[in-house]
Amino acid sequence: MASHIGKLPVTIPAGVEVSFQGRDFSAKGPKGSDSFTLPAGISGKVDGSEIILDPMNDERSTRANHGLSRSIIASIVEGVSKGFEKHLLIVGTGYRAVAKGKGLELSLGYSHTVTVDAPEGITFELPNANEIIVRGINKQRVGQAAANIRKLRAPEPYKGKGIKYADEHILRKAGKAGK
Repeated sequence: MASHIGKLPVTIPAGVEVSFQGRDFSAKGPKGSDSFTLPAGISGKVDGSEIILDPMNDERSTRANHGLSRSIIASIVEGVSKGFEKHLLIVGTGYRAVAKGKGLELSLGYSHTVTVDAPEGITFELPNANEIIVRGINKQRVGQAAANIRKLRAPEPYKGKGIKYADEHILRKAGKAGK
C-alpha cells in the first residue's frame, strides 16, 4: 500500500529548474535555489513537467518517508517559484516594531526593547509599526522565524495584547465580575 500523498506528482511551474543527482534533489527558480536529500528507500525522477517519487520497498518507514519527501519537495518547488510569507500583528498600547538593519527592534511592554536578527534566507517587512511580514523560500524557516517572534509576547486571553498571526483568533475570557 503506497502513501496517498506520496503518489501524487509534483507539478513544476514555469521558470523553475529541477534535477536529481542520485538521491540529491535541487530546485532553482526566480526566488532562489534550495535542495533536499531523499531518505533511503525513496527514488525520484523528473517526467516532463512533473516530479514523481517512488518507494523502493513496502516497509512502514519507507511508506512514511514517501509522503514526507513528496510534501518537502512540493514546498521547495513552491518556495523557489513564489516564496512563503507569514503575517504577524502586534496588538497593545505602546507595542511596536522598528526595522533595525536586517533585523527588528520590538517594544513589547518590557523594560527594554527586544532585538530579533533575521535568520539566513529570511527577510522582515514592516508595512506599519504594528505589522510584521516574514518572508523566505524555505517554508520551515519562515514558520519557525514567525513562531520565534510570536513567542516573545504571545497574545493573552483577556485583552488580546501581544503578537499574533494575522489569521489567528484569540479566545477571549471574561475578566473579574464587578460588584
